[in-house]
Amino acid sequence: MNRDKKGFGRVAILGLGLIGGSIAAALKQRGLAQIAAWDKDEKSLDRGLTDGIIDEVLGSPDEARGADLVVLAVPVLAIKDMLSAIDSDQVFTDVASVKGFVLEAVELHFGKLPPFYVPGHPIAGSERHGVGAANPNLFENHRVILTPTDETDESTTMLIAEFWRALGANVVEMTPDHHDSVLAQTSHLPHLLAYGLVDTLSAGGDSLEVFEHAAGGFRDFSRIAASDPVMWRDIFLTNPGPILEVLDRYLDEMADVRQMIVEGDGEALRELFARAKDVRDHFSSIDKARNNST
Repeated sequence: MNRDKKGFGRVAILGLGLIGGSIAAALKQRGLAQIAAWDKDEKSLDRGLTDGIIDEVLGSPDEARGADLVVLAVPVLAIKDMLSAIDSDQVFTDVASVKGFVLEAVELHFGKLPPFYVPGHPIAGSERHGVGAANPNLFENHRVILTPTDETDESTTMLIAEFWRALGANVVEMTPDHHDSVLAQTSHLPHLLAYGLVDTLSAGGDSLEVFEHAAGGFRDFSRIAASDPVMWRDIFLTNPGPILEVLDRYLDEMADVRQMIVEGDGEALRELFARAKDVRDHFSSIDKARNNST
C-alpha cells in the first residue's frame, strides 16, 4: 500500500451505502486517503460527490484495480460479483456481517485465500441506510472485528487494523466461525425478532391503533426493523447454521414462558425476569466502564 502523506493512498470503496459512505466520510474528514467509489446506484455516487465524501466515481468495479486498498461494502450475496474486480496481490477487506460465506466465496474465486485479504466487520450501524446517512464518526469507539486466517499476511492484518483505528474504532480479532456464532446471537437474532414483531402487529386489523399507542420499549426495540431489507435478507441466507441454532434455543425458551403463563406460574416468571435483569445490568455496567475509559 502506498503510505504517502495521504495516509492510505488511493482507497476504492465498492458499495456506497451507510457503511461504505461512512468509511469514505471518515477518511475524507481525517484527510487519510484519495477516495474512489462505485455503486450500482448512480444517484448514490452523485450524492457522494456532491457531499464531498468521495473524490472520484468508478465507472465499473473493475476500475478498482490499482487502488492501494479495496473495501467491499456491498450486501453479502453481491460480494461474489465484486471479486473479479480485484487482483490476487491487491490489499482488500470487507465489512460483511457474515464471514464464513464470504471466505468460501473468496477461496473459490481465487483458488485459495489471498494473503492480502483481511476479513472485517465493523460493529456499527444505524436503522438508516444509504449514502445520505453517512456519518464520519460512525466508527468512533465502536468495535471492528477482524477474522484473519492462517493464510492472511500478518503485516496486512496489522495494516487493516491501523486503518480502522485511524477511523476511531477499537479492533479485536476472532476466528470466522466464532464471529458468525457471536453475531447470530447478538445481532442477527434481534433483527429477526424485530422484523417479525413489526410484521405480526401490522397484520392485525387494529395495527394503526397499536402503533399509535406504542410505548418507548416498542419503539426502541422495533427501530432496527427499519434497517436495509436487502442487507438483512443476505445475512440470513448466508449464516443459516448459527442463526437457526440460536433461534431454536429462543423458541424453546418462549415455549417455556408460554407454559408459565398458561399455568399462572408467577414465581417462575419472576425468576426468569430477575435472571435476565441481572445479566442486562451486568452488561450495562461493563459497557459504561468501557465508555468511561475511552
